[in-house]
Amino acid sequence: MGRFTTFRFCLDPNVEQEVVLRRHAGAARFGYNQCLRLVKQALDGKRGGTVSKVPWSGFDLINEFNAWKRSAAAGRVLVAAADGTTTVQATGLAWRAEVCQQVFEEAAVDLGRGLAAYTASRNGDRRGRRIGFPRFKSKKRAQLSFRIRSKTSAAGKAGIRIGGHGPRTVTLPGIGTIAVREDTRRLRRMLAKGRAKVLSATVSRRAGRWAVSLTCEAADLHDTARHQPDSGTTWVGVDRGLAAFVVAGRADGTEAARVADWPRPSRTGMARQRRLARAVTRKPPGSRNRAKATARLGRHHGRIAAIRSRFLHKVSNKLVKTHDKLAIETLAITGMLTNRRLAAAVADAAWGELARQITYKQQWRGGHLTSVDRWYPSTKTCAPCRTVNPSMPLEQRTFTCGACGYQADRDLNAAVNLAIWAEQHHPQIRDLHAGGPVTKARRGEGSGPRTRAGETSPNDAGTAPTSPRVRSGRPRRALSHDSTEL
Repeated sequence: MGRFTTFRFCLDPNVEQEVVLRRHAGAARFGYNQCLRLVKQALDGKRGGTVSKVPWSGFDLINEFNAWKRSAAAGRVLVAAADGTTTVQATGLAWRAEVCQQVFEEAAVDLGRGLAAYTASRNGDRRGRRIGFPRFKSKKRAQLSFRIRSKTSAAGKAGIRIGGHGPRTVTLPGIGTIAVREDTRRLRRMLAKGRAKVLSATVSRRAGRWAVSLTCEAADLHDTARHQPDSGTTWVGVDRGLAAFVVAGRADGTEAARVADWPRPSRTGMARQRRLARAVTRKPPGSRNRAKATARLGRHHGRIAAIRSRFLHKVSNKLVKTHDKLAIETLAITGMLTNRRLAAAVADAAWGELARQITYKQQWRGGHLTSVDRWYPSTKTCAPCRTVNPSMPLEQRTFTCGACGYQADRDLNAAVNLAIWAEQHHPQIRDLHAGGPVTKARRGEGSGPRTRAGETSPNDAGTAPTSPRVRSGRPRRALSHDSTEL
């Protein structure tokens, strides 16, 4: 097993199954909120000196929730005896047996990740925007979703099964067999041949549809689908833009690929989006008509996201399948979104998602990918003579060198310069998943092994804590990218 991948199928549940799915999603939200409530109570107790330890990792939160759900704080009844005396009997969470227990555990794991991100952001170990303290999930606004791990029984039967009661079915523990709309043939073949193993299933409801995402640990791609080592090919620079979505060029000045027409889904559907948004605001809050109008607006956003995702996968597959050495520029997309003239177009292009897809797909196929510094003037540099022009406005689509008179397409010249940069620097091949060279990580101090039946160890929960790297001060924010690079 050499990679992790996800298979997503659209579910087709009946009325009874949809009730069960909603019950599990509500249980996940309840478990998350209760774990967060326990954390806040522990923080208040620590300030008062009554509590010495605050549950912070996912493993500790699971143990705290398991102890709470059986206590009198979760549920209790008064029992009257024959002699007239009454006693309080702890029943715990009465409805906990109606849902799969892994839903509560995975909700605690999610909260543990949020707390870890909050701590890393405060200590300066996390880049990007400042991460705030986790908040409670609203019953009305929270997304309906939950996650279940795949466990193997003593008889060797997996908890999550695909195609057990038909070619288009998925069986989930505690829920049963649900029909899916897509064909599961590819995943069933991989499971039958031992080339894949289902780790977890995430069920979510978006745009009025239920979907299941199966996270799998799969074997490497076949040798015929992977790039051959030491093929002798040259680097190909990939320039992302708005006029031409993607332009790829080699160091010798030849154009390798060009994607000029892109769907622009957000701009194309903006008229309909405004009309649906106005329909929502005209309905009284809390009415059924407002709920129906909100659902229509949500389905529109889901369609826009589906169009964009399909196009990005198509472009990334085209680049990765045909080129084994790619050089892509790191863009400060967050800074570009502050430009009110270009923010809508930049967000519609989803350059960050395209770079993410190229990164993991290139690793799957055994190719090489290097990131060029965002301050490298690829657009303003002449490819033949390496002269840097003082300025390059957006309306100028043809690059003209003032020193040698070289003329070329603006985007192609930038792609060629990216390829030249990769050829000159010969970057060290890096582990794309780790984001750097492979290093031996030291195991952190966990919360201890499993001690009682029904508890989950740190390895099972996937939240074994590691020792964070403490660094004084906060990292400096990256400045906004120069708009001339578009």
